[in-house]
Amino acid sequence: MRGLACVLMFQTHCYDSWLGPASRTGEFFRWSQLGGSLPPPLFLFLAGISFALVTDRMRQKGAPANQIAATTIRRGAEIFALGLLFRVQEYALGYKWRPWTDLLRVDILNTIGVSMMLMGVVCWLARRRKTNGLLAAGVAAGIALATPPLWTTWQPRWLPWPFESYINGVHNLGTPQSWLFPLFPWAGFAFAGLAAGFFLTSDWGRERQARAALVLGGAGAICVGLGLWFDSLPVRVYAVYDFWHTSPNFFLIRAGVVMLIALAAYAWCRWGAGQWGFSPVITMGQASLLVYWVHIEFVYGRLSILPKRQQDIATASVGLLVIFVAMTLLAWARIRTKGRGGEIVAKLRRRLGGQLRVDS
Repeated sequence: MRGLACVLMFQTHCYDSWLGPASRTGEFFRWSQLGGSLPPPLFLFLAGISFALVTDRMRQKGAPANQIAATTIRRGAEIFALGLLFRVQEYALGYKWRPWTDLLRVDILNTIGVSMMLMGVVCWLARRRKTNGLLAAGVAAGIALATPPLWTTWQPRWLPWPFESYINGVHNLGTPQSWLFPLFPWAGFAFAGLAAGFFLTSDWGRERQARAALVLGGAGAICVGLGLWFDSLPVRVYAVYDFWHTSPNFFLIRAGVVMLIALAAYAWCRWGAGQWGFSPVITMGQASLLVYWVHIEFVYGRLSILPKRQQDIATASVGLLVIFVAMTLLAWARIRTKGRGGEIVAKLRRRLGGQLRVDS
């Protein structure tokens, strides 16, 4: 699923950066950008599932709640720090034409990091395993329902804009910006993933993995249907209704689509092409942070492999293929290097331990 999110992200970024004006008006570009609405919820949903897996593993080892909370919150802080570092890198590479306010831009890594820290706090507050999943689902729903007013009628203007931007993405522009990733609504996908993760790691889910995946996919289909039905109703609860950016109905639809993708990914990995041997998509998913970090410079940055806003669809597609192959190779090299790095560290530890014993 992370690899799929990377592929969808590549195509959106490549076509957005490289296509010229004549190629940006048709259906192709519109569908390309619509596909770009999936990677953020996918990454956040998977962050929630990974969080549940780590928490469950630590509980099985007998780790106390305080230790679990400290470990998970620290990991979230690390991701948040990487998000800040990424902003510093982007600002440094584009120093002459990027405003200093870009250093405080709320991007996807920032939101993933803060969401993980919040999930750590929530799991610490609800220490019972069954309660965690229900609370996570409730928090996800609460975030989705609170998003429309926080973007409009309840906008917290009393906060300094760098802090308000984490609530509704105003940046320094006074009004919420749809191209940013504030906690409302995006953190809701992380908590939805956390609820799904606790379901998949439950005793019932572990014993019946295929059924659990089917239940998750079925729940996703129900969410999509409910979101479409709610949107068709004539009743409007909010003073300002923006389906594509703040609507709880669209949140429900996207969360359902992500759950359906989870079912498809499970089937693909267990019975499909994921069993055939080397998989570029799986490989990329194992180093998704690295390929996200690197590809941005070769698509949007000064190192762009094609002149920006000047290409037709065919040329941009060739560039997309180059990016896909290059990032697959980068991910493969990272995985191989990481494994060898661990072996080297282990050998050094054994040698140092042996030398210490001889000296003693």
